Amino acid sequence: MKLLVPLVVLAACAAQAQMLKIPPSFDKLADKAEEVADVTLDANMLGMASKFLSDKDPDDKAAKKVVGGIKGVFVRSYKFAKEGEYSDADVELLRVQLRGPGWSCIVNVRSKKNHENAQVCFYTENGKPAGMAIVATEPKELTIVTIAGAIDPEHLGALEGQFGIPKVDLDSKPKKQEQKDD
Repeated sequence: MKLLVPLVVLAACAAQAQMLKIPPSFDKLADKAEEVADVTLDANMLGMASKFLSDKDPDDKAAKKVVGGIKGVFVRSYKFAKEGEYSDADVELLRVQLRGPGWSCIVNVRSKKNHENAQVCFYTENGKPAGMAIVATEPKELTIVTIAGAIDPEHLGALEGQFGIPKVDLDSKPKKQEQKDD
C-alpha cells in the first residue's frame, strides 16, 4: 500500500480547479494523531520553493520545470499510536466529495488482510484533467494528497520526493534473485 499511493501520483495527471476539501472535523483527528504532516503549497510558495532546487541536479531541474504549471500541492497525513483513533465515517466525508460531479475514481484498492485502502480520483472540467485526489487509509494512518494545476502526466514523476510528495522505488515488481554459480 505504501508503494501504491506514490506510484499512482507519479503515473497520474495533476489538478487545477475543484480540490478535495478537508472537513473541519479533521482538526480533531490532528489533535488525536501522534504525528501530523500538513503540507500546503500554493503557486506562490511552489515558485519560491522551486528556487531552492538546483539547476545542476537533473531531478531538481525537471521538478522546477513542472512546478510552473502547478497551482498547489496539498498533503495531509495523520499517524496514530493505536488503531481506531479515526473512523470510516471520518474518511467517508472525503469519499462523498469524490463521488460528486466531475470526479472519476480510477483506482480503488482494498486489502481485508492488512485493513488498507487507497482511492485515486481525477476531476475533469470541459473534458480536460483539472484535479486529482488520493485517499489512503491504514489501521493507524490516514493520508490525503491533492495536486492542483495542469501539468503533463509524463512529467509528474519529476515531483517525486519534492514538496511533500513521497519518493518511491518505481520498480514495483519483485526482483528475481540472481542465482550464483558454484
